[in-house]
Amino acid sequence: MNHEIAKYIDHTLLSPSASRDDIAKLCHEAKEYSFFAVCVNPYHVRQAVKELSSSKVAVATVIGFPLGANLMDIKIAEAQRAISEGAEELDMVINIGALKDRETDFIVEEIRSIVKVSKDHLVKVIIECDLLSDEEKVAATEACVRAGAGMVKTSTGFVKDGKGATVEDIQLMKRTIGSANLGIKASAGIRDYEKAKLLLEAGATRLGTSAGIAIVGGAQPVKSSY
Repeated sequence: MNHEIAKYIDHTLLSPSASRDDIAKLCHEAKEYSFFAVCVNPYHVRQAVKELSSSKVAVATVIGFPLGANLMDIKIAEAQRAISEGAEELDMVINIGALKDRETDFIVEEIRSIVKVSKDHLVKVIIECDLLSDEEKVAATEACVRAGAGMVKTSTGFVKDGKGATVEDIQLMKRTIGSANLGIKASAGIRDYEKAKLLLEAGATRLGTSAGIAIVGGAQPVKSSY
């Protein structure tokens, strides 16, 4: 077993039925396997911060999750509250309908507003690739660059019958980003080492998955091409 890949993983539990015991288990596993972060719903941020206070594992939470259709001021308030409770990273969902209406200036404003209130906290922007055309994926990624986000993220994992993260989408995002300072988080459908490795090689800089232990268990040394 090789833990090299663990440093790319956000150990994730976003189930609506997650209990306090489930969150404690998630955090224990994150410490044991040295994952980069845990990603939990806002309700569980305070517990996760406490569970991980003696570790280097970061606490991430979600904003406007999973639909992205919340009003902008609600997303801002949610982000502010999450940070006040100790969240170190925010994974926000864009307003997907607005993107499809070609309201890219609104998308930029929405992302920028979260980046602004987050200050030095990393903002990852979920664009939900399963619902977008390639043209829309490019537009959403460009909006992330314009708004000063830290990462663009493929998926929530909540789209029925969705593919989740794909190598093709990571490659498209990487080409769109070019030399800009924007990371890529591949998320959803990452259940084994081989897929994780391919996504990192394609340009992903972080992986969101609930299968981190299985991935690490099948791991060999990997290197991200990003």
